Amino acid sequence: MAFVCSATWTAKPGEEGTVRDALAKLSPEARQEPGNLYYQAYQSPDEPAVFRIFEVYTDKDAFKAHVGSEHFTRWGVGQAIPALESNEHETYETLDF
Repeated sequence: MAFVCSATWTAKPGEEGTVRDALAKLSPEARQEPGNLYYQAYQSPDEPAVFRIFEVYTDKDAFKAHVGSEHFTRWGVGQAIPALESNEHETYETLDF
């Protein structure tokens, strides 16, 4: 079963560009991770401060490796997260029917 993370990042007022820039740098590197199956960031056209990231990994360990990666530490923890008003995420396991 694959491991899925659906994150919603809401930027602080005026920090939308900071978050967008961080995701532009983080996304291509996350897609190259060995356990990554899909990584896509979205920005709401109606609420430009709201970003959603949909991620799929081969398993929970691959997701943990992503969270511990140098690029997540640099662009996520170091740049995007300090610019956030809120940071929410939900995780799931796929059903292999």
